[in-house]
Amino acid sequence: MSTDYKSPSFKKLLDSLQQQSWELELIISGFAIFGLFTAYGPIRTSMLNAQSEEQMYSFVIFFVAMIACSILLFNLLLHVILRGLWIGALGLRYVSGDIDFNELRYSEKFKKYLKKRIVSFDRYIASLENYCSVLFAISFLLIFYVLAVTCVILSMVLVANFIIDSDYLPEWVSKGVGAALMTFLGIGMFLTFFDFITQGLLKRNKWVAKAYFPVYWVFSFLTLSFLYRPLVYNFLDHRFGKRLILLLTPIYLLILFLTSIEYRNSNFWDKERNSSEIFANRENYMDMLDEEEDYPGDIVIPSKVITKKHLQVFMPFTGSFEERIFSFNESLKPEKDRRGLKSSIVFNTSWSDSITTRRQKDSLRKKYMETFNFIYSFKIDSLDFDGDFLLTTDKKKHLGFETYLNLDSISEGKHMLRLVRKKIEKDGDTTKLLLRNIPFFYFKE
Repeated sequence: MSTDYKSPSFKKLLDSLQQQSWELELIISGFAIFGLFTAYGPIRTSMLNAQSEEQMYSFVIFFVAMIACSILLFNLLLHVILRGLWIGALGLRYVSGDIDFNELRYSEKFKKYLKKRIVSFDRYIASLENYCSVLFAISFLLIFYVLAVTCVILSMVLVANFIIDSDYLPEWVSKGVGAALMTFLGIGMFLTFFDFITQGLLKRNKWVAKAYFPVYWVFSFLTLSFLYRPLVYNFLDHRFGKRLILLLTPIYLLILFLTSIEYRNSNFWDKERNSSEIFANRENYMDMLDEEEDYPGDIVIPSKVITKKHLQVFMPFTGSFEERIFSFNESLKPEKDRRGLKSSIVFNTSWSDSITTRRQKDSLRKKYMETFNFIYSFKIDSLDFDGDFLLTTDKKKHLGFETYLNLDSISEGKHMLRLVRKKIEKDGDTTKLLLRNIPFFYFKE
């Protein structure tokens, strides 16, 4: 098979595939819809878990994946519906042919109006074919647009974190070069977006195009447009493609608005309130969490009703814990922060050095836990309880701090568990903050 795009045989092959493309579209759409429905739930759960654990890089990846899934699902479902309508219209045409307006015996006014609007049944079939083919191509083009926006925003974040806020670069590099890069990215992002929504306005004027070309060249790599540029210009040089893109934009905005609408049946209550003396949020009780979807709250206890003589308390680990520990014990702050995206591959040149390093880390971990226990404690009603925590994982392998509180001195009935955290004020004084209130009922077995 010849792959020379100029050869007659290759063009004949493309024409043949073009006529049969609807079969490929339906096959790909069916498999894609099944896969997307299967993947949507786990992606959403992973995104919420990353958000709760403050893993911003993972959160961005899963958030982009969820947006891409949502766009593809909507477009491909719409494509399958329209393609099904097209197949039904073809079958009906085989049975009854074109529309015979005289057989309808309508008045002359309606007959003229319908002939003007419908023209013919073949034209209707041709329109459906155009919508289906273009919609299928747009579905995957929009994913590249989502990736383009993500890449540009990620570039700005990387410049801010690794150049402007860097402690290892000279100030003239971090402030001068970093600020210049951030300015270029900001202006370039605005110009690229403006050129996109005006469908190439900046490329039409000779002098404006000369000034815009360097920005266009850089952003063609940042937005990965070299992968999908032929598709874009194929749409833009065709009136039907332009019209469909303009039609889909308000539809997406409308869907976004509709998904934000919720029905409220109370002026005072909603399901997402934090636990308090008068409200118990399910995220704070282990037996109410869904094993696959729900992520535990800041504090989790076994149930609303406690019948044992001890109360288990679990606090999922977040990055904010470490910053507070550093503020109380600066000796624990490492010279090189190992948090963030790192490779798990480590090369050890000396076995003895490895043993020494491990012992040092064990010593620092003990100090870490001592500092954590100093910072955090509990109150049940007016009684104080020390937080004798240990680090562990829950049933769903969430890393966190766990302790058990003795309830021998607690009477039966309703009680309030309160998390207490020490805080260093600007004047150096240490104060105590009441952070969380978790209601529970205690009844002895």
